[in-house]
Formats: sequence, structure tokens, C-alpha cells
Amino acid sequence: MDLLDDDPETDPPAGSNAHEFTVSELSGAVKRSIEDQFGRVRVRAEVGRVSRPGSGHLYFDLKDDRACLAAVTWKGQAARLIQAPEEGMEVIATGRLTTFPGQSKYQMIVDQIEPAGAGALMAMLEKRKKALAAEGLFDPDRKRALPFLPRVIGVVTSPSGAVIRDILHRLRDRFPTRVVIWPVAVQGQACAAQVSAAIQGFNALPQGGAIPRPDLIIVARGGGSLEDLWGFNEEIVVRAAAASTIPLISAVGHETDTTLIDFASDRRAPTPTAAAEMAVPVRADLAARLAESGARMARCNAQAIQRPRQRLRDLARALGRPAALTEGARQRLDLRGARLEPALRQLVRSRHQQLASRPMPAATLRQFTAAKRHGLERLESRLDLAGRRRTERPRDRLVQIQERLDASLKRVTASTRRAITQQAARLTELHQRLDAALRRGQGQRRQTLARLDRMRQSLGPEETLARGFVIVRGPEDKVITSADAAGQAARLELQFAGDRRVAVQPETAPARPKRRKPPAPEQKTLI
Repeated sequence: MDLLDDDPETDPPAGSNAHEFTVSELSGAVKRSIEDQFGRVRVRAEVGRVSRPGSGHLYFDLKDDRACLAAVTWKGQAARLIQAPEEGMEVIATGRLTTFPGQSKYQMIVDQIEPAGAGALMAMLEKRKKALAAEGLFDPDRKRALPFLPRVIGVVTSPSGAVIRDILHRLRDRFPTRVVIWPVAVQGQACAAQVSAAIQGFNALPQGGAIPRPDLIIVARGGGSLEDLWGFNEEIVVRAAAASTIPLISAVGHETDTTLIDFASDRRAPTPTAAAEMAVPVRADLAARLAESGARMARCNAQAIQRPRQRLRDLARALGRPAALTEGARQRLDLRGARLEPALRQLVRSRHQQLASRPMPAATLRQFTAAKRHGLERLESRLDLAGRRRTERPRDRLVQIQERLDASLKRVTASTRRAITQQAARLTELHQRLDAALRRGQGQRRQTLARLDRMRQSLGPEETLARGFVIVRGPEDKVITSADAAGQAARLELQFAGDRRVAVQPETAPARPKRRKPPAPEQKTLI
């Protein structure tokens, strides 16, 4: 038997000296190896399936054309993401690799997501814009006109930025009005939710409530990059702006910036300052237009009174004098009346002769007389009716003209009375303001005059004399201002306080001895 021969029955099994791992130990070793090797990585990929369970965590896939990587973002970090992942979106995800032992797979814990360049963002923006436009949210027919002079303006913006100060400053310069600010975040993950909630909140305010319901909404933000303004491209913001029953102005970014809320709003402003200019007119221009309209109304009222008056004068000249209408008929009546009496006598004589030559039965005479009397009565009634008609027609026409003129005068008088009342109220207000201004001006001038009078008294001769000074006067009451003039005067008069004067005789002052010059100091020579 060979000593080197191996006996398979007695030899130990191969690999019996290898360490035996438990499943947990092996999973932990793999986890540590992956986390040590890939502690911090950036992955460029396309977002696949996205899941948002009720726990608040975010689960999605990162994939390319050959592989797929599971990714997860925990609840706290998901709320702080600048850009939420959407299926089909190309992104750059930053995080760390780890494993999930429960399912024997590795995954990436993502804490930051960035769109993979502006091209991807613009492509996603264009896709969203087409989808919303297809629903009709951007139709011009849905846009409402802005109110001419809103009493309350709601502003959705950040309360700490320069935008709200610019808006308030411009509103104060043009037409001061009440402003209600709804503070929101204007960038970041919370921007879209807060802006949409603010628009819906303003629309939900009741009329006459504790917080006034605005007549106009301004959504404003300063300029920024596409990523900074992305919150105003979110679908919830666009739908809230389109569903707003209150007219809405979007003023997001600078003039070159465009967001989706600009298409859904009723009016787009290039800047927040321009939005304030669109919201209210200039008060000075309104006052000028009101004054011009008042002057035009006064001129129209004057013309409305003057024209009917002139028309009445013209009609009166066309009618002529009432006496002139009957002068001709009266003259003809006088002429015919003078001829009527001889004609009647002649008729009576001729009829008398006919009766004498051919007697007429009494019955026939009575019948003839009755017929003629009846004819005369009929002619008299027709003549009376015609006369009344001839006089009533011009009278009725004059009455109609007078009624129309009275109605016009009443309308004009009522409008004129209202205009006069308004002007009187305006004059009363101006008189009160002028009176107050005059009182203030008189008070200021009175204070200035009193201050000058006190200064005059303090600097005047009386106050100076009261402090111990004396006014020296010479002949002819001239004031002496030098010692030489006092020495030459023959008589001096000293004026003290209280207008007390004392006359003195000047004394000749002895000649002043000349001062000796001090001896020059000895000059010593240093050897």
C-alpha cells in the first residue's frame, strides 16, 4: 500500500476549512462594501416608474437603455427637493448607494435631483404647455377684463422681497388703494402648493367678511433662472389661475421670462411694477378728465336750455301778433257792416213792393221765414265751429310746444341742479381747505412775527441800556460813537435805562505820555 495514496473515504471534504457566513453577515458585508466604494455618487438617467405611497417616501427607477437602478427618497428629503421626479424626465440624481437585504437588491438613496440641462426642462415645459392648452385653459375667450378702479387688490408674493415694496410704492404714486398680501414662497418645492392655495384662498373669501375680498389679484415675483421660476410652471398653479373668478395679473420674472401662469392669467405684466400700473389709473388724470367732463356737461346744459328758448322765439316770430291775424277780417266786417244796412232797407222795400203787388198768404210767409231762419242758424253754427277750430289749432300747437319745452326745461333743470349741488359741495370743501390753510399760514406768520419781535426787543436799545450800557449824545441829539467826538463836543448827554438822561460837561483829558520802547535785549556772542 502506497503511503501517498488518497483514500476518498478517509480524506476530509474539499473546502471544509472555508468560513461559513450567515445570510445576514453576508448581506451586511455586501452593504458595507458597496457603501464604502460608492459613498457619494451622481447618476445621469431617465426617470422610470414613480411611486408615492401614503408614508410620504418617494420610490422611483433610474434607467438607461441597458440597466435599471432602484432609487428612494425619504419623506423629509422629498419635501425639500427643488424638482420632483416625473416619469420620462431626464435628471441628474445625487446620493449614495446601499443595499436592501430584505429583497437582496441594491438601491440608491437620492437626496438631490436636478433636471439634466435646460433642454430637458424646456422639453418638459413645452409638453406640459401643449397638454394644458389642449384643455382650453389658455383660450383668449376665458380671459376677463380688469376692473377700472379696484377697491381692494390681493397680492400673492413674498412679504420680505423688493417686489412688494415696488408694487406698494407704485400704487401709492398712481392711486392709493387697499392692498391685502398673501405671503408665499416664490421658489422651491413649496412654491407651487402655496401659490395655488393663495389664489384659491382669495377666491374663497366672502363678500363683506372680516378680510375684504379683492377685486383684483396680482401674482408677482422677481427675476431668476428657469429653475427658480419653475414653481409657476406647475400644473396646480396654472389650474388655480385659470379657475379664478377674480381677474388675475401675472407678474413673474422680468420681461423676457415666460411661465405657464402667464398664459392662464387674464393679463401678463412684464414686471411687478408694470402690474401695479395696469391695476390702477393715475388719480391726477382722472381728476383732469372729471373736470373736463364737468365743463362739457355744463356747456351741454346751457345749450339744452338755450336751443329750446331760441326755437320758441323763432316760432313766436313766425306766428306774428295775434291782433294782426284779425285786423283784415275786422276791416272787412266794418265795410260790409256799413253796406249791410242800406242793402237790408232796399231788400225790405223790394219785398214790400212785391208783397203789395202780389199778396202772399200768411202760411207761405211763415214757412219761408222759418226756412230762412233755419238756414241762418245752420250757417251761424258752422261759422262758430270754424272760428273755434281756427283759434284752437294754433292754441293746441302752442300748448304742445310749451309742454315739450317744460319737459325739456325740467330735465335740464334737474341735471343742472345736480351739477350745481356737486359744484357747491366741491366749493364748500375747497373753502374749508382754503380756510384751514389760511389759518395755518396766519399762525406760522404770527409765530415768526413774535419771534422777530422778541429778537428786536433783546437787541434793541432799551434792553441794552438795561444791561448797564449808556448812550452818549452830543449837540442836536446826535449819538457819540468815538472818544475823539466826545472830546470835541461842548456838552454831552448820557441816556440811561428808562429814558433817563443826565447832562455832563466833558473834561479835557491830559495828554497821554508816550510809552518808552523797551530796551532791546543784549545780544550775546557765543565763543
